[in-house]
Amino acid sequence: MQTEKVKDYIVNWLKDYAKNAGMRGFVVGVSGGIDSALTSTLCALTGLEVLCLEMPIHQAPSQVSRAMNHINWLQNQFSNVQMTQVNLTPVFDQLIEALPPVENEESRFMSLANTRARLRMTSLYYFAALNKYLVAGTGNKVEDFGVGFYTKYGDGGVDLSPIADLMKSEVYEIAKLLGVNEEIIKAAPTDGLWGDDRTDEDQIGASYPELEWAMKMDASGKSAEDFEGRKKLVFEIYKRLNKINQHKMQPIPVCEIPSELMN
Repeated sequence: MQTEKVKDYIVNWLKDYAKNAGMRGFVVGVSGGIDSALTSTLCALTGLEVLCLEMPIHQAPSQVSRAMNHINWLQNQFSNVQMTQVNLTPVFDQLIEALPPVENEESRFMSLANTRARLRMTSLYYFAALNKYLVAGTGNKVEDFGVGFYTKYGDGGVDLSPIADLMKSEVYEIAKLLGVNEEIIKAAPTDGLWGDDRTDEDQIGASYPELEWAMKMDASGKSAEDFEGRKKLVFEIYKRLNKINQHKMQPIPVCEIPSELMN
Protein backbone atom coordinates (compact mmCIF):
# COMPACT_ATOMS: atom_id res chain seq x y z
CA MET A 1 0.00 0.00 0.00
CA GLN A 2 1.24 3.49 -0.87
CA THR A 3 0.41 4.74 2.61
CA GLU A 4 0.96 8.46 2.14
CA LYS A 5 -0.98 8.56 -1.12
CA VAL A 6 -3.85 6.50 0.31
CA LYS A 7 -4.06 8.87 3.27
CA ASP A 8 -4.18 11.89 0.94
CA TYR A 9 -6.79 10.21 -1.24
CA ILE A 10 -9.12 9.60 1.71
CA VAL A 11 -8.67 13.15 3.03
CA ASN A 12 -9.47 14.65 -0.38
CA TRP A 13 -12.44 12.29 -0.77
CA LEU A 14 -13.83 13.40 2.58
CA LYS A 15 -13.34 17.07 1.78
CA ASP A 16 -14.91 16.84 -1.67
CA TYR A 17 -17.88 14.83 -0.40
CA ALA A 18 -18.64 17.30 2.38
CA LYS A 19 -18.33 20.33 0.12
CA ASN A 20 -20.48 18.78 -2.62
CA ALA A 21 -23.11 17.94 0.00
CA GLY A 22 -23.06 21.50 1.32
CA MET A 23 -21.99 20.35 4.79
CA ARG A 24 -19.65 22.12 7.19
CA GLY A 25 -17.72 19.17 8.54
CA PHE A 26 -17.91 15.87 10.38
CA VAL A 27 -18.94 14.35 13.67
CA VAL A 28 -17.09 11.23 14.85
CA GLY A 29 -17.70 8.97 17.81
CA VAL A 30 -14.32 8.45 19.46
CA SER A 31 -14.10 5.23 21.44
CA GLY A 32 -10.43 4.91 22.30
CA GLY A 33 -9.90 2.36 19.53
CA ILE A 34 -7.73 2.48 16.43
CA ASP A 35 -10.55 2.84 13.87
CA SER A 36 -12.18 5.90 15.42
CA ALA A 37 -8.74 7.40 16.09
CA LEU A 38 -7.77 7.12 12.44
CA THR A 39 -11.16 8.30 11.16
CA SER A 40 -11.18 11.40 13.37
CA THR A 41 -7.59 12.23 12.35
CA LEU A 42 -8.38 11.90 8.65
CA CYS A 43 -11.43 14.13 9.10
CA ALA A 44 -9.30 16.70 10.93
CA LEU A 45 -6.81 16.74 8.05
CA THR A 46 -9.54 18.04 5.72
CA GLY A 47 -9.44 21.40 7.48
CA LEU A 48 -13.22 21.30 7.86
CA GLU A 49 -14.94 21.39 11.23
CA VAL A 50 -14.72 18.18 13.24
CA LEU A 51 -16.68 17.37 16.38
CA CYS A 52 -15.42 14.41 18.39
CA LEU A 53 -18.01 12.82 20.67
CA GLU A 54 -17.00 10.66 23.63
CA MET A 55 -20.11 8.77 24.72
CA PRO A 56 -19.53 6.44 27.68
CA ILE A 57 -22.12 3.87 28.73
CA HIS A 58 -20.75 2.03 31.77
CA GLN A 59 -17.43 2.20 29.93
CA ALA A 60 -14.19 0.62 31.08
CA PRO A 61 -11.96 3.46 32.43
CA SER A 62 -9.13 2.46 30.08
CA GLN A 63 -11.35 3.05 27.05
CA VAL A 64 -12.46 6.48 28.27
CA SER A 65 -8.87 7.43 29.06
CA ARG A 66 -7.61 6.44 25.61
CA ALA A 67 -10.45 8.29 23.91
CA MET A 68 -9.83 11.49 25.87
CA ASN A 69 -6.08 11.30 25.33
CA HIS A 70 -6.62 10.96 21.59
CA ILE A 71 -9.05 13.88 21.46
CA ASN A 72 -6.61 16.04 23.43
CA TRP A 73 -3.85 15.09 21.00
CA LEU A 74 -6.09 15.97 18.05
CA GLN A 75 -6.98 19.35 19.51
CA ASN A 76 -3.32 20.13 20.07
CA GLN A 77 -2.62 19.28 16.42
CA PHE A 78 -5.68 20.80 14.73
CA SER A 79 -7.54 24.03 15.48
CA ASN A 80 -10.64 22.77 13.63
CA VAL A 81 -11.35 19.99 16.17
CA GLN A 82 -13.88 20.39 18.97
CA MET A 83 -15.09 17.82 21.48
CA THR A 84 -18.16 17.07 23.53
CA GLN A 85 -18.60 14.35 26.12
CA VAL A 86 -22.11 12.95 26.43
CA ASN A 87 -22.61 10.59 29.35
CA LEU A 88 -25.22 8.15 28.07
CA THR A 89 -25.09 5.87 31.11
CA PRO A 90 -28.18 7.42 32.81
CA VAL A 91 -30.12 7.29 29.53
CA PHE A 92 -29.21 3.63 29.05
CA ASP A 93 -30.14 2.76 32.63
CA GLN A 94 -33.51 4.52 32.38
CA LEU A 95 -34.26 2.72 29.12
CA ILE A 96 -33.57 -0.64 30.79
CA GLU A 97 -35.97 0.26 33.59
CA ALA A 98 -38.67 1.19 31.05
CA LEU A 99 -38.37 -2.09 29.15
CA PRO A 100 -40.38 -5.13 30.26
CA PRO A 101 -38.53 -8.12 31.75
CA VAL A 102 -37.77 -11.13 29.56
CA GLU A 103 -37.23 -14.81 30.26
CA ASN A 104 -34.17 -15.23 28.03
CA GLU A 105 -31.51 -13.13 29.77
CA GLU A 106 -28.82 -14.13 27.27
CA SER A 107 -30.69 -12.69 24.28
CA ARG A 108 -31.55 -9.60 26.33
CA PHE A 109 -27.88 -9.11 27.14
CA MET A 110 -26.96 -9.06 23.44
CA SER A 111 -29.91 -6.82 22.59
CA LEU A 112 -28.85 -4.29 25.21
CA ALA A 113 -25.27 -4.33 23.92
CA ASN A 114 -26.57 -3.34 20.48
CA THR A 115 -28.82 -0.75 22.13
CA ARG A 116 -25.69 1.01 23.40
CA ALA A 117 -24.47 1.42 19.82
CA ARG A 118 -27.87 2.71 18.72
CA LEU A 119 -27.98 5.30 21.50
CA ARG A 120 -24.59 6.54 20.33
CA MET A 121 -25.79 6.69 16.73
CA THR A 122 -28.78 8.78 17.83
CA SER A 123 -26.46 11.17 19.64
CA LEU A 124 -24.16 11.50 16.63
CA TYR A 125 -27.07 12.42 14.38
CA TYR A 126 -28.37 14.90 16.93
CA PHE A 127 -25.15 16.88 16.74
CA ALA A 128 -24.85 16.34 13.00
CA ALA A 129 -28.27 17.95 12.45
CA LEU A 130 -27.46 20.85 14.76
CA ASN A 131 -24.23 21.73 12.98
CA LYS A 132 -24.69 20.57 9.37
CA TYR A 133 -22.15 17.80 9.86
CA LEU A 134 -21.83 14.39 8.28
CA VAL A 135 -21.60 11.34 10.54
CA ALA A 136 -18.30 9.68 9.65
CA GLY A 137 -18.29 5.91 10.07
CA THR A 138 -15.38 4.13 11.69
CA GLY A 139 -15.78 0.59 10.32
CA ASN A 140 -12.94 -1.12 8.46
CA LYS A 141 -13.21 -3.58 5.57
CA VAL A 142 -13.03 -6.75 7.67
CA GLU A 143 -15.81 -5.55 9.97
CA ASP A 144 -18.06 -3.99 7.36
CA PHE A 145 -17.76 -6.46 4.48
CA GLY A 146 -16.10 -9.54 5.96
CA VAL A 147 -17.68 -10.67 9.22
CA GLY A 148 -20.29 -7.94 9.73
CA PHE A 149 -18.92 -7.11 13.17
CA TYR A 150 -20.99 -4.02 13.89
CA THR A 151 -24.47 -3.06 15.04
CA LYS A 152 -27.11 -2.52 12.39
CA TYR A 153 -28.37 1.07 12.73
CA GLY A 154 -25.79 1.56 15.49
CA ASP A 155 -22.18 2.08 14.46
CA GLY A 156 -23.39 0.91 11.04
CA GLY A 157 -25.67 3.97 10.81
CA VAL A 158 -23.46 6.59 9.15
CA ASP A 159 -23.39 9.07 6.29
CA LEU A 160 -20.09 7.99 4.79
CA SER A 161 -17.37 5.43 5.48
CA PRO A 162 -13.83 6.73 4.90
CA ILE A 163 -11.89 3.64 6.03
CA ALA A 164 -14.28 0.84 4.97
CA ASP A 165 -12.00 -0.16 2.08
CA LEU A 166 -9.02 -0.61 4.40
CA MET A 167 -8.07 -3.88 6.04
CA LYS A 168 -7.36 -3.63 9.78
CA SER A 169 -3.61 -3.92 9.14
CA GLU A 170 -3.84 -1.00 6.72
CA VAL A 171 -5.70 1.04 9.34
CA TYR A 172 -2.76 0.53 11.68
CA GLU A 173 -0.30 1.44 8.94
CA ILE A 174 -1.91 4.80 8.24
CA ALA A 175 -2.45 5.50 11.95
CA LYS A 176 1.26 5.00 12.61
CA LEU A 177 2.10 7.32 9.72
CA LEU A 178 -0.10 10.02 11.26
CA GLY A 179 1.35 9.64 14.74
CA VAL A 180 -1.72 8.28 16.51
CA ASN A 181 -1.01 7.64 20.19
CA GLU A 182 0.96 4.48 20.89
CA GLU A 183 -1.48 3.42 23.63
CA ILE A 184 -4.24 3.20 21.02
CA ILE A 185 -2.07 1.35 18.52
CA LYS A 186 -1.09 -1.20 21.19
CA ALA A 187 -4.58 -1.60 22.69
CA ALA A 188 -6.45 -4.79 21.84
CA PRO A 189 -9.44 -3.97 19.57
CA THR A 190 -12.79 -3.92 21.38
CA ASP A 191 -16.29 -2.83 20.42
CA GLY A 192 -16.90 -1.22 23.83
CA LEU A 193 -20.45 -2.55 24.13
CA TRP A 194 -20.12 -4.61 27.28
CA GLY A 195 -18.79 -2.32 30.02
CA ASP A 196 -15.60 -4.34 30.38
CA ASP A 197 -12.37 -4.99 28.50
CA ARG A 198 -13.42 -7.99 26.43
CA THR A 199 -11.77 -7.82 23.04
CA ASP A 200 -13.06 -8.34 19.51
CA GLU A 201 -10.99 -11.52 19.34
CA ASP A 202 -12.66 -12.80 22.51
CA GLN A 203 -16.05 -12.39 20.85
CA ILE A 204 -15.20 -13.52 17.33
CA GLY A 205 -12.79 -16.32 18.13
CA ALA A 206 -10.15 -15.11 15.66
CA SER A 207 -7.75 -12.18 15.41
CA TYR A 208 -7.94 -9.50 12.71
CA PRO A 209 -4.82 -10.78 10.92
CA GLU A 210 -6.47 -14.21 10.80
CA LEU A 211 -9.74 -12.76 9.53
CA GLU A 212 -7.92 -10.78 6.85
CA TRP A 213 -6.28 -13.98 5.69
CA ALA A 214 -9.64 -15.80 5.64
CA MET A 215 -11.28 -12.94 3.73
CA LYS A 216 -8.56 -13.11 1.07
CA MET A 217 -8.77 -16.90 0.86
CA ASP A 218 -12.55 -16.72 0.47
CA ALA A 219 -12.21 -14.15 -2.31
CA SER A 220 -9.79 -16.49 -4.11
CA GLY A 221 -12.38 -19.28 -4.09
CA LYS A 222 -10.95 -21.45 -1.31
CA SER A 223 -13.11 -23.58 0.99
CA ALA A 224 -12.66 -24.98 4.49
CA GLU A 225 -11.61 -28.33 3.01
CA ASP A 226 -8.47 -26.66 1.64
CA PHE A 227 -7.11 -26.12 5.17
CA GLU A 228 -6.34 -27.98 8.37
CA GLY A 229 -6.02 -27.17 12.06
CA ARG A 230 -6.20 -23.53 13.11
CA LYS A 231 -6.50 -22.27 9.53
CA LYS A 232 -9.54 -24.44 8.92
CA LEU A 233 -11.15 -23.24 12.16
CA VAL A 234 -10.52 -19.57 11.33
CA PHE A 235 -11.88 -19.99 7.81
CA GLU A 236 -15.02 -21.64 9.19
CA ILE A 237 -15.48 -18.80 11.70
CA TYR A 238 -15.15 -16.27 8.91
CA LYS A 239 -17.60 -18.05 6.60
CA ARG A 240 -20.17 -18.53 9.37
CA LEU A 241 -20.12 -14.86 10.37
CA ASN A 242 -20.09 -13.68 6.78
CA LYS A 243 -23.20 -15.76 6.08
CA ILE A 244 -25.28 -14.87 9.14
CA ASN A 245 -24.45 -11.15 8.86
CA GLN A 246 -25.34 -10.70 5.20
CA HIS A 247 -28.48 -8.87 6.34
CA LYS A 248 -26.19 -6.06 7.48
CA MET A 249 -24.11 -5.94 4.32
CA GLN A 250 -26.87 -6.14 1.71
CA PRO A 251 -29.38 -3.38 0.86
CA ILE A 252 -32.69 -3.48 2.71
CA PRO A 253 -35.00 -5.95 0.92
CA VAL A 254 -37.83 -4.22 -0.91
CA CYS A 255 -41.04 -6.03 -1.77
CA GLU A 256 -41.41 -5.13 -5.44
CA ILE A 257 -45.03 -5.51 -6.55
CA PRO A 258 -45.48 -7.09 -10.00
CA SER A 259 -46.68 -4.47 -12.47
CA GLU A 260 -49.73 -6.55 -13.45
CA LEU A 261 -50.98 -6.28 -9.85
CA MET A 262 -50.75 -2.51 -9.92
CA ASN A 263 -53.00 -1.97 -12.97
